[in-house]
Amino acid sequence: MNQQSPFKWRHFEAEIILLCVRWYLRYSLSYRDLEEMMAERGLAVDHTTIYRWVQRYAPELEQRSRPHLKATNDSWRVDETYIKIKGTWTYLYRAVDSEGNTLEFLLSPTRDAEAAKRFLIKALHSTACSAPGARPLEEQVEEPTALADPITTTSAPRVINVDKNAAYPKAIADLKAAGILPASVELRQVKYLNNLIEQDHRFIKRVVKPGMGFFSVETAGRTLQGYEVMNMIRKGQVSGVGKGDISGQVTFIATLFGVAA
Repeated sequence: MNQQSPFKWRHFEAEIILLCVRWYLRYSLSYRDLEEMMAERGLAVDHTTIYRWVQRYAPELEQRSRPHLKATNDSWRVDETYIKIKGTWTYLYRAVDSEGNTLEFLLSPTRDAEAAKRFLIKALHSTACSAPGARPLEEQVEEPTALADPITTTSAPRVINVDKNAAYPKAIADLKAAGILPASVELRQVKYLNNLIEQDHRFIKRVVKPGMGFFSVETAGRTLQGYEVMNMIRKGQVSGVGKGDISGQVTFIATLFGVAA
């Protein structure tokens, strides 16, 4: 039986929906900016409709893209940046490898050892999974929980570079004690080596800014999934789509959803 189209019962063509979602996630635009841009093209699309499209298809884009991502290396750069939700600053944990490829991300209400452990466990599961697209869509904001089951695969990092945040040594020590991280994993607290990920934060901050923050953790989590996967695609992390290959990126996303580019 054929899988039901994700655009079934929508009042607009799939190509228009994907165009709005892709532009919103890729460029520094607000929903009202996109409403005006569509009006210039003779399409009356309300900004709240575009918002609903992003909430529906940004997580779907991330899930469908995961199986097509290239392998990353074992030298990790881990850091966190700030995202405002309902007037309160929250913490977006992010990791890239030594070549700047995004590994994983996690939105957390706290910045402590427990949040760092949750993020590292999520990153380990993501990089260890042989079929990333088959994993369930995870919440980007999690409540503090007990440690997950130890990972049985061998795709642990060789080195994890962090800043001087005291939470990371404790988190990594706990993960090693629990058998989740091998004892051989090296922890480096060298600030200048994290310039790579601090520069990578810029894309996320730039696209978040026009929206002037989020109004709930759920909408923030779904939108950030889209921002992050679009950043991965932009950086050339998808097999067969190079960095700067705009037409290739458009074709890739359209193909994921079974739509003509």
